[in-house]
Amino acid sequence: MFDMRVDKFLKVSRLIKRREVAKQLCDAGYVWLNGKTAKPSTEVNPGDEMRLKLGRHTLTVKALATPMHANKESASGMYEILEDAIENRGNEDA
Repeated sequence: MFDMRVDKFLKVSRLIKRREVAKQLCDAGYVWLNGKTAKPSTEVNPGDEMRLKLGRHTLTVKALATPMHANKESASGMYEILEDAIENRGNEDA
C-alpha cells in the first residue's frame, strides 16, 4: 500500500465528503493521528489511529489500508471504527 496524506485518506475513505473540508478540519485542529494533531499533509499508514471531532460527534478509526482510489463498496474497508461518540448537550432537561 501507499503512504497517503490525511486529507486524501479522509476523502477516499468517504469519512469526509470533500478533500477541502478534510483540509479545513485538519487546519482547525479537529483531526488527530496517533494522539497528535494532524496537518493535512501528515502521512497515514495502515495501523494508524485517527480521531475526528465533527461538532458534537467524535469518531475514532484505525486505518487498515491506504489505496490511492476506492469505490463506494471498498471505501469502508479502508478503516475500522474503534469509537463513535456523541456529546450530550447538557440542557436536555430544560
